[in-house]
Amino acid sequence: MSLVNLGHFCSHLQNASRSRLSITSIMPSKLHLGIALALQDQGFISSVTRGDTAGPDAEETPTTRENIARRRLWLSLKYHDNEPVLSGMKLVSKPTKRVHMGVRGLENLAAGKQHDFVQSLGAGEIMLLSTDRGVILEARQAIEMRIGGLLLCRVR
Repeated sequence: MSLVNLGHFCSHLQNASRSRLSITSIMPSKLHLGIALALQDQGFISSVTRGDTAGPDAEETPTTRENIARRRLWLSLKYHDNEPVLSGMKLVSKPTKRVHMGVRGLENLAAGKQHDFVQSLGAGEIMLLSTDRGVILEARQAIEMRIGGLLLCRVR
């Protein structure tokens, strides 16, 4: 898992929403797809579609060795009252310092308390984490499932 690429992903989505783009593309990876689907589940983006550099696919095109360099994930951004729903996205774990947290720490964050050096979650803010099962979850979902993991990013 490359946290450097995740940093690029976070800044790209934040800049795209501030620029009022309706759709944007990112490089495909399992991590990016998992985070994009989690953002869609939480209501920050409206859709996730596979495509190539020209745009989203009208019909499903399989990824092969010949077209892998042109493949992209296309994300449709959401706006409410002409303001972006996704206003900020920031890494928690850095490439040089990975932050793992258990259920007790996640419960503190969700309850509005600081845990170690990680600030508590504000209103309308989510924390995405990667579990040891390879699943990307929101902090409140991880608390319900009673599992911890690697904190990836906070979204507001």
